[in-house]
Amino acid sequence: MHFPIVEHTCWRCGQTSEEESEAASLFCKFCNSLQRPVVDYFAFFGFDKTLTIDAGELQRRYYMLSRQLHPDRYTRATETERNFSLEATSILNDGYRILRDPVQRAEYILKESGFDIGEQRSKDVPPELLEEVFDLNMALDVLRSGDTQALAELEASRDRFVGMQEEIDASLESKFRDHDAAPEPQRHEILTSIRSILNRRRYIRNLLQEVNKEFATREA
Repeated sequence: MHFPIVEHTCWRCGQTSEEESEAASLFCKFCNSLQRPVVDYFAFFGFDKTLTIDAGELQRRYYMLSRQLHPDRYTRATETERNFSLEATSILNDGYRILRDPVQRAEYILKESGFDIGEQRSKDVPPELLEEVFDLNMALDVLRSGDTQALAELEASRDRFVGMQEEIDASLESKFRDHDAAPEPQRHEILTSIRSILNRRRYIRNLLQEVNKEFATREA
């Protein structure tokens, strides 16, 4: 991905340079003073906006930027640079947390691409999970009534949910590659599919948490 080239003027020395609008350097090329950081996480770390990222390279850049931007380095700097350092450090930590997690990274790109992520948090049961949810609720009701024979069924439900989540994660990896390889006009359709998959994953994760919570309660 290539961003449009725009002129950027340093707040300190007044020199102007041509840079990519979404990936401007954190430091002035002329006086090396810290500039206002870009909020876009991908641009901040110098990555193209893709769903797959080299985790090792992300970590390397995180540690490098941590050293360069740490507020302790700017205790004797101007107030402007001290504020930029604090702002940049916050973006650095939030961006690293988001970009290193595949699901959060996908949700971030969805949001940046105009998708309403709030819709993914709907409590509506995905149609293909109706039977699983019914069986789970029945097992929980029986178990809470004192019949421990339902424990075996609950254990089986947990195994199925774990398997479903693993299948979904594999499907997401494939969709991520499809998205990154596709031309821009086709990416919106792929993102729509990814959002649907993430919705299903979130619901299964919630079911799995409910089952684990029940087991944890009984083991306590």
